[in-house]
Amino acid sequence: MGRAASSVGRRVVVIGAGIGGLTAAALLARRGYGVKVFDQAGVAGGCASTFKRRGFTFDVGATQVAGLEPGGIHHQLFAELELPLPEATPCDPACAVFLPGETKPIQVWRDPMAWQAERQRQFPGSEPFWQLMQTLFQPSWRFQGREPVLPPRNPWDLWQLVQALRPDTLVTVPYTFATVGQVLERLGLGGDRRLKTFLDLQLKLYSQVSADETALLYAATALSMAQAPQGLWHLHGSMQVLSDSLATALVRDGGVVALNHGVQQVHRDRRGVTGVTVQNQKTGEVWLEPADHVVANVTVQNLVQLLGDRATAPGANSGGLGGYRRRVAALPQGSGAFVLYLGVEAAAIPPDCPPHLQFFYDYDGPIAENNTLFVSVSRPGDGRAPEGRATIIASSFTDLSPWWQTDDYNAMKQAYTDSALQRLAGYFDLRRDHLIHVEAATPRTFARFTGRDRGTVGGLGMRVSTFGPFGFANRTPIAGLWLVGDCTHPGEGTAGVSYSAQTVVKQIEAA
Repeated sequence: MGRAASSVGRRVVVIGAGIGGLTAAALLARRGYGVKVFDQAGVAGGCASTFKRRGFTFDVGATQVAGLEPGGIHHQLFAELELPLPEATPCDPACAVFLPGETKPIQVWRDPMAWQAERQRQFPGSEPFWQLMQTLFQPSWRFQGREPVLPPRNPWDLWQLVQALRPDTLVTVPYTFATVGQVLERLGLGGDRRLKTFLDLQLKLYSQVSADETALLYAATALSMAQAPQGLWHLHGSMQVLSDSLATALVRDGGVVALNHGVQQVHRDRRGVTGVTVQNQKTGEVWLEPADHVVANVTVQNLVQLLGDRATAPGANSGGLGGYRRRVAALPQGSGAFVLYLGVEAAAIPPDCPPHLQFFYDYDGPIAENNTLFVSVSRPGDGRAPEGRATIIASSFTDLSPWWQTDDYNAMKQAYTDSALQRLAGYFDLRRDHLIHVEAATPRTFARFTGRDRGTVGGLGMRVSTFGPFGFANRTPIAGLWLVGDCTHPGEGTAGVSYSAQTVVKQIEAA
């Protein structure tokens, strides 16, 4: 693909080398923009990066990828960027879910017929709900594939949205304001504790909130993505393959990736953005980097902080910016994560262990704080562990505040580690001679290494008020300032943030 002559000389700064930022940067560089990516971390990838310990490679946060199938978002983007698709195997089952007191899991199979048989056996009488999910998923999936701009913020955005609509999209309209919990009640399934708990567990992974709060239209996609012809994928090597590939394409096409460089502030005048203040975190050097567009792969909270104080930094559309600030300030507190990284002897892994498991230990407890553990296990030969060994990554949602208010952080971290190890020992053989490496991450860890406000993970939570037409747009109140990542449509995950990057690129080109 040749460079567009009309775009040569346009300067773009991307804040954050997560998957959303790198995708936007690589696509823009491919189109001839002058792109510089700055990230305060020492490795690209954000919450989809990795680190190494004693021969083990650990995925920091994300452990599954969607969108590698033909027509999927990563498949599309890698083709456009002329990159080879990363080697991957489908997750089948996508997840094995253990409910309290049960020794046989609910297996989320990739084959649609196998999954239908499984859910009918596990949740008798629930098929009307699952059929509704399929009815809503198919037109929603086709709609997203036509690259709508959601939510629209000007006539051009609105026209892109209108062009993506089709008659079958109207099927979804009556459910625009519905939640999963409301539909369960209407179908007479609200009292099915096993079904409700299963949905709470699965949706918490993808939407950050329970079934009662999750927007139904978001759930229709989240609960259907694991089945063919879509699916979830386990990358060979590590999750780092995605960011490394995108960075390679970016540099090949003339872009720059500057790690260990933090952006301190976004500058603007009454016409829009003018540049950013950057600091080299190794040398301490600070400078103003000019830009015609700034793409922020950050949380909305971080974005507001980067804009500085309203009184001292007036900017374009100040009235809109004031409303934007107030909306961000009013958001519910996001989720944090406690993650345990284990390097073990292969003997610790049970035979036929699925690659991804979810454990819920007590119906009376929260879907957080080690009462729920989402576990990813490496596969033999997948590049994450030496021969005869394996990695286990176990994560739980956790309230942010206690981690920042505690008087003894190390003791709190150790208590969570001990609790998680005790829980995991009920399934894995974690005797002392099987444990080679033990390490934990908390919201403080994520704040330090990813720069995300207070160490939040997973975006805003896909409530009706923050999903689709009611969410935060890529287009901000400041001309030339764009938001990508899991705070924008269509939400979290490498596929979701890549869709947001694709949308931003379209908008920048139209601008």
